[in-house]
Amino acid sequence: MQTPVLWRVEDGVGHIILNRPDGANALDSATAQAFGQAVEQAMCADIGAVLISSVGKQFCGGGDIREFVERRADLDRLVQALLDVLHPAVHALATLPLPVISAVQGPLGGAGIAVAFCADIVLASSAMKLRGGYSAIGLSPDLGASYYLARRAGAARAKYVLMTNRAIGADECLRWGLVDELHAPEALADAARKLAVDLARGASASLGGIKRLCDEAPAHDLRTHLDLERQALLRCTVSADGREGVNAFVEKRPPQFTDKRLP
Repeated sequence: MQTPVLWRVEDGVGHIILNRPDGANALDSATAQAFGQAVEQAMCADIGAVLISSVGKQFCGGGDIREFVERRADLDRLVQALLDVLHPAVHALATLPLPVISAVQGPLGGAGIAVAFCADIVLASSAMKLRGGYSAIGLSPDLGASYYLARRAGAARAKYVLMTNRAIGADECLRWGLVDELHAPEALADAARKLAVDLARGASASLGGIKRLCDEAPAHDLRTHLDLERQALLRCTVSADGREGVNAFVEKRPPQFTDKRLP
């Protein structure tokens, strides 16, 4: 039996790879557990970035409807068990003090939306398309799908996607801000790996601070946010990477950042 989610570290990047190509990379119980375990490894690893991707033609079809049907007599218990694993995993990725990138090579829907869009930067293939999925089977969003759609595209477009269940193509996703870059299908994997490696070599305090400040900005008034920016910047100025970055700029050379990851 193949492992439904793969984990590996290469060039300072932690790779989380959905590996159920014959099942649309859907999140059944085994896949949910494996995904949660991969995220736990990402939280502990000495890495500089995380790249989420998947094997096969589809990125992630969401929850496994076949398992829902098999467990329809106690569907609420099944869903609760899935959420007990997947909600903490998505939250951990979203708050990890590292850049998280997703590479969406094909169609996604339902909970797969959250798996892709919990990333800080979303790269996609021109072959991708997005479908809400939930309303078609009488369910409501989970894993933060509604949250990330609304944050990236606005509440009105999030409701359109989730209520109508209409397919949204790659070009429209780019125009709406749901994805950050589009690539030819054959170029996506290399582009995502290169970006992840480049970010993994960056200054951890700087990148972690940028992520936290941008994510928390909507919840703060300006004075509070300025105070948080002050604290983050002062942490960078006393870090080895902060001093290396300034020295490298003056000396007109590429910086060599060395601070330990996940401080």
